[in-house]
Amino acid sequence: MRNLATIDTALDEMLVNLAAIVLRLSKPELNRTPEARRALAQSVHQYAVCAKRSSDPRVHELKAQLDETIKPSLRIVSINGVKVS
Repeated sequence: MRNLATIDTALDEMLVNLAAIVLRLSKPELNRTPEARRALAQSVHQYAVCAKRSSDPRVHELKAQLDETIKPSLRIVSINGVKVS
């Protein structure tokens, strides 16, 4: 049983490191093309699949941060002086 706990801890550490990499790659200047945005969304989705069973709160916090990176950004547009969001 101790081996399973060791493996679980190692997997959590790998997920934390992976999230850090994906977060660095999520910068807007690196995701200007539709292909890059699709690749980021796929990476975030794959991370979520792996993080689902983790009991490490860091993994879930990083998942939430990654989820935010793929949400579309909202812009405020003014049409004839009327703000539309």
